[in-house]
Amino acid sequence: MSQIKSFEDLNCWKAGTEVRRCIMKMVRKFPPEEKYALTDDMRRASRSVTHNIAEGYGRFHFKDNIRFCRHSKGSLFELVDQLITALDENYITPEEYKSTKELIETTLRLLNGYTNYLGSAVSKSDIVSDIAIEYTQTTDN
Repeated sequence: MSQIKSFEDLNCWKAGTEVRRCIMKMVRKFPPEEKYALTDDMRRASRSVTHNIAEGYGRFHFKDNIRFCRHSKGSLFELVDQLITALDENYITPEEYKSTKELIETTLRLLNGYTNYLGSAVSKSDIVSDIAIEYTQTTDN
């Protein structure tokens, strides 16, 4: 397994960039009247996915990082709803909907895996903190 040196090494971030690229390409075909509506919403949500993963990674605190990953997860679900709207409005084909939703689901799985990893790190750090507190309390007597 390769070492993670940057958020750019995270598979969930890499998958998120694929979602963003897909969405950006897709919304270019939307009608002009959607420029400040659905198009803008989808651009923002797709960018939010990777922005939040990167920001969480930069926090260097597991619980804070998890919080930002949850924001990314919310943005991915927002994109699914926006895809449904685009499909309902006939801006995208059923095939485009299916392939993009699959890409989002893959990203969600990777993000859930990363969040679970961070959660286990929180549990381990909490145990270490508890041991340190117990040690401090017993040595102070």
